[in-house]
Amino acid sequence: MASESAFESIYQEYKNLVFNVCLHYVLNREDAQDVAQEVFVKVYHHLDQYNPEAASFKTWIYRIAINQSLDFLKAKRTQKRFGFMTSLFHADSNEPLHEMAEVKHPGVAMEDSESLNELLSIIYALPDNQKTAIILTKIEDRPQKEVAEIMQMNVKAIESLLQRAKQTIEKKLKDREGF
Repeated sequence: MASESAFESIYQEYKNLVFNVCLHYVLNREDAQDVAQEVFVKVYHHLDQYNPEAASFKTWIYRIAINQSLDFLKAKRTQKRFGFMTSLFHADSNEPLHEMAEVKHPGVAMEDSESLNELLSIIYALPDNQKTAIILTKIEDRPQKEVAEIMQMNVKAIESLLQRAKQTIEKKLKDREGF
């Protein structure tokens, strides 16, 4: 384990990066704060396992943040499915219990929020690898080479993921517009 001062400097240097990555996945400020906290707990407990020959420290932190965010989303989906299976409607009103979740990202301008919400909902429904590639390259503005390192893939695989994601997004947007 790291000394308290060493860990504090790691936290100060990477807290914004981790929070932003988590926020891009979980789309809720409070959940992102919780996930980011879990990321730093893992970093603290596993710091002695970091191998500088395998990846840069920043890449290692990215991987932990992405994996923790994906684990959070999987747990949330499992919880939702379980709740959905136990009862589809409120007992007293017969109204559905679950509504379509609306994406609420804090950086969205009001006039663009509807179309951006639509695009983000499509992005966040992509398979995890495609979603991660899109988030890191287009939202986090990371170079493909760095994304490949973070995702432990080669650049060609990232290009392929981005192409498939783009095709899926375009198809879903066309389907929604009725073309």
